[in-house]
Amino acid sequence: MSDQNEYNRKLIEDFRANKGAGPFADRPLLLLTTTGARSGLRRTMPMMYVPDGDRLLVIASNAGARAHPDWYRNLLAHPEVTVEVGADSLDASGVVLEGMERQQLWDRIVASYPFFIEHQAKITREIPVIALERRSQ
Repeated sequence: MSDQNEYNRKLIEDFRANKGAGPFADRPLLLLTTTGARSGLRRTMPMMYVPDGDRLLVIASNAGARAHPDWYRNLLAHPEVTVEVGADSLDASGVVLEGMERQQLWDRIVASYPFFIEHQAKITREIPVIALERRSQ
């Protein structure tokens, strides 16, 4: 796991140095900072997102792992997050989408990024779709 942590650390460093321009030209990238569910420590994770009007959607696929990613468990415990997109930083709330809204957005996401279908096929848990909504200042 330390190799993944080192990769993420370098990606975060490059993202901030280059104001969001980075190696994922085919996938929009953001930095999501959550508060640890148990530790209370702030943790930043690079991830792709899908724009949805004023919201940003993130997908807790964990590359098709059986367990939800740590950032998702943190977000459930502490929905107030910080999002860095390009040169902008904003305070947001994470809202887990459910029902028909989730399904409609999931269908739109997998039409553009079919690898999420492969992630879902590996597991029995439903991959969460989370809307990051800007908090009022």
